[in-house]
Amino acid sequence: MQEHVSDPFVGTLVDNRYTVQSRLARGGMSTVYLAVDQRLERDVALKVLHPHLAADENFLGRLGREAKAAARLSHPHVVGVLDQGHDGHTAYLVMEYIKGHTLRDVLNSKGALPPRLALALVDPVVEGLAAAHTAGFIHRDVKPENVLIADDGRIKIGDFGLARAVTTSTSSGTLMGTVAYVPPEIVLGRTADARSDVYSVGIMLFEMLTGQQPFKGDVPIQVAYQHVNGTVGPPSALVPGLAGELDELVQWCTANDPENRPVDANALLQELRHIRTNLTDSELDLHPPAAAGTAVSAAPDARETAPVQEAGFRNHTEFIARTSNPTTVMPSGRPAPPAHGPALGREFLQPDRGAARGSHILTPPGEDVEEPWAPPAPQLSKRAQRKAGKEDEKARARAAATPVRSLREGSARRRGVLWVVVLVLAALLATGAGWFFGMGPGAAATIPAVANRTVAEAQQLLTEAGFRSTTRDVFDDDVPSGLVVGSEPEAGTEIRKFQPVSLYVSKGPQLFPLPQLSGGTLDDAKGALNGAGMALGPVTEEFNEDVPAGIVLSQDPVAGTPARHGTPVAMVVSKGPEPIPVPSVVGQDEDDAMDAIEAAGLKAEVAREEVFDRNVPEGAVVSQSPASGTLTRGGTVTLTISKGPRMVEVPSFIGRQANEARRALEALGFQVRVNNVLGGFFGTVRDQDPVDTEVPEGSVITLTVV
Repeated sequence: MQEHVSDPFVGTLVDNRYTVQSRLARGGMSTVYLAVDQRLERDVALKVLHPHLAADENFLGRLGREAKAAARLSHPHVVGVLDQGHDGHTAYLVMEYIKGHTLRDVLNSKGALPPRLALALVDPVVEGLAAAHTAGFIHRDVKPENVLIADDGRIKIGDFGLARAVTTSTSSGTLMGTVAYVPPEIVLGRTADARSDVYSVGIMLFEMLTGQQPFKGDVPIQVAYQHVNGTVGPPSALVPGLAGELDELVQWCTANDPENRPVDANALLQELRHIRTNLTDSELDLHPPAAAGTAVSAAPDARETAPVQEAGFRNHTEFIARTSNPTTVMPSGRPAPPAHGPALGREFLQPDRGAARGSHILTPPGEDVEEPWAPPAPQLSKRAQRKAGKEDEKARARAAATPVRSLREGSARRRGVLWVVVLVLAALLATGAGWFFGMGPGAAATIPAVANRTVAEAQQLLTEAGFRSTTRDVFDDDVPSGLVVGSEPEAGTEIRKFQPVSLYVSKGPQLFPLPQLSGGTLDDAKGALNGAGMALGPVTEEFNEDVPAGIVLSQDPVAGTPARHGTPVAMVVSKGPEPIPVPSVVGQDEDDAMDAIEAAGLKAEVAREEVFDRNVPEGAVVSQSPASGTLTRGGTVTLTISKGPRMVEVPSFIGRQANEARRALEALGFQVRVNNVLGGFFGTVRDQDPVDTEVPEGSVITLTVV
């Protein structure tokens, strides 16, 4: 279910690849968004780490290694890790997007589940953990919130590697994981292993069967204290009629001592499936009563207990008594306490010697343990009574067929010899166990640092420390080929010597062929580089007469060259044909003008018609088109050639007034010069030069005026 909130991160593009669509959830370490992988066009779950984690370089390095390791874990019931990266101040993980809901949503809506449904939901979780444990991975944060149920019914467990990365990057005193499901050894700061995941599964199965968690408190430290010092009671204390096999399974998984739990999820899976196949339909389909959801009783047979008060702890678990409905203890040879006496105050957990291991009853201090009172059985129908009667008859028949006494008692001497043999075998077993866990393969040892060493050197170090190792080839951008990248478990981890250690050997950086960029546009080239995981290198431009502007001319390295992700690729991009300035040839002779234009790389053409021009001599260029600016190579410049000035006949103005003669001559395109004789008193033209002849337009006509 998507969480519709206002988030500034929504709508952004992360690492030029992931478009954030909406926020799905927010936790203590990260915020999860629904995003679209633009490269592969698919929905993904984008887990963006909180800024205080993204700023920790050591944590980011650790997270990267954990993400690579988790990405190698491929199983139908494990959420796949697809990518990991760092974009500016944003550190992120990309995981498979499971459209659906979580096991927490199921528990919130349904409460306690029938055993058949609870076992069906937890089975794929344990199967996914079993595959992880076989591959050497530990989850460290198993809880209903990390169990994803797809709309099509697929069940997967997610967040592999993240809890471990955070635990490694924080101080040793920091308790990671949800406190309701945290194993006692993690609370005590000890090394977690596969049995730690088994403990969390047991707590989760308890909650699925009963509708509530076994330990509660006002603050997390109270719950953590109960994990270390308390004992998980049987689920049947809250759900009467629950099969005893389920009680045993839950209490086996949640034993305080890891040595008393299943060795890993594979062992748990076998027992889980064995129980599912052996329980009857009535046991599997038992519907929890509506009251299931009150506080867990420490006594398996008690039907009413005081609610647990977690507001304080001492060296033992305490319960605060209440004045009504106290736990009732049947008398044994002593008068019963008053029915309405004062409250007993604090009552202490005492082991029930007659009950199964791990069961408790509430007893006042100083009193002996008595059998707990059980309420009267509910009234059965006649059909149920007949069925119960038949079962009683069968039980009596089996009891009658079972001998209560052995026909051969055996001599006391024989029994003594047997006891000696048993004690000798026990001593040998104890000695062997002491050697095995003290000096042998079961002894604890610390994994040495093997990073950046050759395989032979790393294996020698592990052998000297008592470990056996296997190798796995991995790509690594930083460690040279042939050297060890690291180990799983990592250096400094304390494990048993018989546990396997995997060495990750570098194959060098993973190389990918560079795409073909030449011949396409620059935008197409950028998209191809992004799709191939490569970086954009320097981009230079140059003129090219044959390739249009914006087209990639060449790339370096060339297409097909093997390169690691992130390799920068330089490109040369065409600016198109080089522009050529148009030379000015107006006034030059036609031949000279054409030579000048062709020398510039342009083509000269002469206009079909010539024009008269009084200022430009015949055969010279009057005008050109274009007159200035630039053209590409081979561009055409059109030249207009002058025919020289036009020839105009000069009429005679002798005897006429000078002003009239001037106006008429200037109208014909001549220039007029006036020479006054005796001051030109009369203003009459006495002489004209030239006169009655053709002269070039613009010629000077001289008038002599008296």
